[in-house]
Amino acid sequence: MKQLNPRGRVGALLSLFVLLATPINLIAETKVVPPKNPYKPEKDVQLGQQAAAEVERKMALLNDSRIQSYVENVGRRLAEGIPAEFQHPEFRYSYKVVDSRDINAFALPGGFTYVNRGLIEAAKNEGEMAGAIAHEISHVALRHGTAQVAKAQKYQTGAAVVGILGSVFGAPAAGQLGQMGIGAYFLKFSREYEKQADILGSHIMANAGYDPRDMANLFKTLEQQSGSNGPQWLSDHPNPGNRFEYINKEAESLALNNPIHNTQEFSQAQAILRDYRGGTVGHGGRNQQGYPQDQRYPDQGGRYPDQGDRRYPDQRYPDQQSQGGRYQQVALPSSRFRSFDESFFRINVPENWRELREGDTITFAPQGGYVNNQGQLSFTHGVQVGTSRGTTKSLRSATDQLLQGLSQGNPNLRKAGGYERETVGRRDGLTISLNNVSDVTGRPEVVTVYTTMLRNGDLFYLIGVAPEDEFQTYQRSFIVIIQNLALND
Repeated sequence: MKQLNPRGRVGALLSLFVLLATPINLIAETKVVPPKNPYKPEKDVQLGQQAAAEVERKMALLNDSRIQSYVENVGRRLAEGIPAEFQHPEFRYSYKVVDSRDINAFALPGGFTYVNRGLIEAAKNEGEMAGAIAHEISHVALRHGTAQVAKAQKYQTGAAVVGILGSVFGAPAAGQLGQMGIGAYFLKFSREYEKQADILGSHIMANAGYDPRDMANLFKTLEQQSGSNGPQWLSDHPNPGNRFEYINKEAESLALNNPIHNTQEFSQAQAILRDYRGGTVGHGGRNQQGYPQDQRYPDQGGRYPDQGDRRYPDQRYPDQQSQGGRYQQVALPSSRFRSFDESFFRINVPENWRELREGDTITFAPQGGYVNNQGQLSFTHGVQVGTSRGTTKSLRSATDQLLQGLSQGNPNLRKAGGYERETVGRRDGLTISLNNVSDVTGRPEVVTVYTTMLRNGDLFYLIGVAPEDEFQTYQRSFIVIIQNLALND
């Protein structure tokens, strides 16, 4: 990826949208009509935030950034596949993995989605796992949660929140529901809503490149395991009848070109879970200092769990020519970190990355992960940090302008998802994932952009870049870097 030129002019936002837009052209045979809902989408977000806070107080989240990142990537892809008429700009779909072997998943109003590790372990392929997530976010997109609340609107909003929590934890965890006389009402969605989520979920899967038949296969597998101690997912999601048949029939009406069934990333996730011996933790799996649990401080020479003293093998790109000659070997990120104190920020990066200064930007990259061609730095592995002169007080608008500047030097840059909220330097920020083709290697690469506003009104950005087939490995380093970034402007 070419370095951003901080002095380049920022063009009109229209060209950005034309360049990065990814249209969805699939048309489904069955039309889904959402239920009447007197509430505004903002109410979904409000109720979902309250319920999510309660969920994370009661449930342990899985302490593994690799699994978390993988599920987030699948979830983002599916959310992008939601048909335009069911997209709500107020919603911010998020995905977290619960450290529970129960086969279950659920999504709260506004997009707060949780996937049990048991579901990942039970799925036969990525398509089945994606089918469960697609079903859950369909409930969100159709606003089924607040539609049910509306039917009981004579009760207070607080009661509605408890009702949503009841559908997550079940009757024993929501004793107030019984006292209110509405406990059973909120414990699960109606069969009508279930069928709507099945149908819309099949459309989302097809739009995202998956085969809806995998969703049907997952339901069939779970039903075969049902009984007195069957999967929790089935008890919360009643079968509308002939579920396997009508999902398969719906799939026949959708355009499917070489759909995704399984991926190497899914197989790796299952392998990690099989070998996982870490303790269960809540609240994102961080210790009091903010570092990932079971990991020493970077500047004290700590290592990631299970890596020990093992040295990473070098990797070579066969038959690739860079602009300055044959591309060099690139070592994977070191498990040890070192700190760099800059004028207004402090950053920890793998100790085998170099600091490269050019103009107002600083790039941290491993040897062989960058080239300098006639004064223009391009990097294929690592992170770039810099600021952009503020022309707006809106973080979203300023980030749009940053992306426009990036696209001028990287014409193959495309959005891979929408904006998501992120903490950057202990401040509210945004993150977005993009796809690009490296001008150095000609290989696909993944670009992750993090932004936040500085006190002087400038935009602070951190851009992580890695080849697509190495991204999962490098993303672990990106997560540690962004979690421990400190701003002192």
